[in-house]
Amino acid sequence: MSDAAAPGDRNAAVPADRVTVVVVDDHSIFRSGLRADLDETVHVVGEAGDVDTAIAAVAEHRPQVVLLDVHLPGGHGGGGAEVIRRAAPTALGTRFLALSVSDSAEDVVGVIRAGARGYITKGSSGTEVSRAIATVAGGDAVFSPRLAGFVLDAFGAVAGEQAQTDEELDRLSSREREVMRLIARGFSYKEVAAELFISIKTVETHVSAVLRKLQLSSRHELTAWALERRLL
Repeated sequence: MSDAAAPGDRNAAVPADRVTVVVVDDHSIFRSGLRADLDETVHVVGEAGDVDTAIAAVAEHRPQVVLLDVHLPGGHGGGGAEVIRRAAPTALGTRFLALSVSDSAEDVVGVIRAGARGYITKGSSGTEVSRAIATVAGGDAVFSPRLAGFVLDAFGAVAGEQAQTDEELDRLSSREREVMRLIARGFSYKEVAAELFISIKTVETHVSAVLRKLQLSSRHELTAWALERRLL
């Protein structure tokens, strides 16, 4: 059985008051049951059962919402989060809503960090899922009640980490930040000098200042520091 929606579904006119959705789950029986359980406010335009097929379906159908499981086969093993990261850049009008049997903090936080606008569990009724789809399509976020705490805790921590990173970067001049990013990306001193139109000696001076201000001992530690803070 193909994971794509039937041609008739793809070509049918969609009423303006219905939200177009692609359903992504590796169990076809679950997809069929969910599709039948959604109310009349939702119009399913496509389905997929793995990462790569999901990305293709999003590109083809351009749905308003992608309803996807967290754990999916295929791709590079990243599941629902990978679908979001790879599909979102070329599907600017599409929002992603996770629907999973998992209620672990790791799964919830991982898919939200990837860009999902909400996360609900498979214990939700068809009416609840339909309402969540409408909420996400309207630009708001939605979470099953017991999962909201995971998100608040995780993003409170992220905000703290960002504040610390900003404080560390404030120690550097604008030129030192430019040099830091290039060195952390693996540029040689000569390449940095050519990129920024400065002398190799000046690059060496800036690198020494960066390492001292960030309390690092080598360019390898600098690369690790920048990667950890997602500055590259």
